[in-house]
Amino acid sequence: MQTTTMTKTVSNGVNTEALIGARGAFEQMPEAAAFTFRSTCEWMEGTHSSNAINGYFGLGQDHERKQTYRIESDHPEVFAAADRAPTPPEIVLAALASCLSGGVAAVAQHRGIQLNQMRAMVEGDMDVRGILGMDPDVRNGFSAIRVRFEIDADATEDEIAALVAQSQKRSAVFDILTNPTNVHVTVA
Repeated sequence: MQTTTMTKTVSNGVNTEALIGARGAFEQMPEAAAFTFRSTCEWMEGTHSSNAINGYFGLGQDHERKQTYRIESDHPEVFAAADRAPTPPEIVLAALASCLSGGVAAVAQHRGIQLNQMRAMVEGDMDVRGILGMDPDVRNGFSAIRVRFEIDADATEDEIAALVAQSQKRSAVFDILTNPTNVHVTVA
């Protein structure tokens, strides 16, 4: 009796071979793994600002992106603003969803799981009395964040749950939100 093994090709758009190769290189030269990302925010007017994201430091040198990316922020009309862009907290929620989704795609690619469709819905609860200085016992940021995935993949429910769990374990933005980070603010 002859047994035939079929290899399934998966394409989620993630070059996992390059990522695995980078891990090997960073094991040999850990100092190359130290990256510094940058954003420059210009105030426009009122609560409207525009962030320019381009250069970063990594692999022992400065790099420029192919283009400068811009992220604008503002506040909604209920806060007496012009509502020209999402609020900064909404941008944080978008960053979390993007980071987790990218991680799911990478892990799925590495594990040979084809993604057909994925959506992450993120909600964050905030009591704005903290931001407005009305109650010192109310924090300024989110009191809770919820992420709910809808994933259609050629995988079992357990395999999909494992993708999300591994993405969460390796997500930079999840780590930033769930662990204290030293933040230093200065005036030039």
